Amino acid sequence: MKTTEYAAEIVKELHRSVERIAEEESETLADIILQSNKVFVAGAGRSGLMGRAFAMRLMHTGKDAYVVGETVTPGIDKGDVLIIGSGSGETRSLIPMAQKAKSLAASVVVVTIAPESTIGSLADALVKLPGSPKNQAGSSHSTIQPMASLFEQTLLVFYDAVILRLMDKRGLESGRMYGRHANLE
Repeated sequence: MKTTEYAAEIVKELHRSVERIAEEESETLADIILQSNKVFVAGAGRSGLMGRAFAMRLMHTGKDAYVVGETVTPGIDKGDVLIIGSGSGETRSLIPMAQKAKSLAASVVVVTIAPESTIGSLADALVKLPGSPKNQAGSSHSTIQPMASLFEQTLLVFYDAVILRLMDKRGLESGRMYGRHANLE
């Protein structure tokens, strides 16, 4: 297969994945973000990179958004939300974060393939994304892509769709958001 044929197949896989996301779960996430004081985003590896992009866009919408682990990230409190992106829902470094946020009366939302996971069971709300875990044995969602690439790509597209929904709910336009874009680059 040629590179462009692979790319076309990836786009088809993403389309099938996005069609399987529950609108009610997506809307719940948007509402939680709108009602929160501060938004904290966490994830490990490539899922964490998708979360960083999401936190940046949240900041562009005017939300106080932070990436867990950065030196400028404040403490989480009641009225805040921790959003975790984790395909397996079992990422060892993320479980204590969810537990700590819960102990401080913050909300926890997980975006995952596995709602029945440890982090899923700790979450106040969750969004189930289709995708194949890193170990595809027994997976019902086939992909030509390696490891958890389909989940991570779907996660980024989903996060961007949530941003568009937040913009719609708040009457924001892209031009207005550009005023919050970094200007020391």
